[in-house]
Amino acid sequence: MIRNLNIKRILLLLAAVSMAISCKTEKVLPSQEALKTITGNWQVIKASRNGTDLDGLLDFSKFRIQFDGTNYKLVDKLPFIVNQNGTFSLDDPQYPFKITFTATGAQAVSTVFTYPIVNGKRQLTLTFSPGCPNNSYTYVLQQVN
Repeated sequence: MIRNLNIKRILLLLAAVSMAISCKTEKVLPSQEALKTITGNWQVIKASRNGTDLDGLLDFSKFRIQFDGTNYKLVDKLPFIVNQNGTFSLDDPQYPFKITFTATGAQAVSTVFTYPIVNGKRQLTLTFSPGCPNNSYTYVLQQVN
């Protein structure tokens, strides 16, 4: 009986020592998230106006917006938030939620956007009114070569 009690005490002591040794506090440093970039050529893969699908009504295949540094260029223009080439900026390079376009000779225009990865490809979703506030367009763009 005394032997069983001593064995239990030894096992309990070993368990306490092993727990104390294995419980180290690790310092986890937050990883720095990469800056987001939209540099490159983007094409419309889905479009709607006031919730109505426009894919079969307009040819979006030739439209491109090219982002380079802080400049953008429109190719084969469509109804868009701006109608001339110019500059752009993101509200936050690490966690952007708003993009501002400044067409040459015009005032800056901003809109919110999302920047998800869908099926392994980055997409931009922009919602804007290019004139009449009663018309709201939503373009989903995908980067192309």
